[in-house]
Amino acid sequence: QVQLVESGGGLVQAGGSLRLSCAASGSIFSINIMDWYRQAPGKQRELVAAITGGGSANYAASVMGRFTISRDNAKNTVFLQMNSLKPEDTAVYYCHVLGVVYDGGVGNYWGQGTQVTVSS
Repeated sequence: QVQLVESGGGLVQAGGSLRLSCAASGSIFSINIMDWYRQAPGKQRELVAAITGGGSANYAASVMGRFTISRDNAKNTVFLQMNSLKPEDTAVYYCHVLGVVYDGGVGNYWGQGTQVTVSS
């Protein structure tokens, strides 16, 4: 079985920064794509940023230039550095992994979510 543990959320003033982390645990051999989604109250869950095992990254237009996704393949961990935060970034942020190859097979998994609140 694979588990994702997120950390780093919290309350920050507009213009501030936060760094989210998500560590995947289990007998993992490799992870294809690691990404971050977010869901604000009353809105659909949306993709924020994604990164491949080779380090290629993509971002939502709303966070381009402010957020940076990175990963440590040796530790099966993905990070989201969020700078110049805006009140509209307030949401629950979810870690998501696709194509996890582990001793039980292959699967996709979600983290439990971490709250990010940006005050104006």
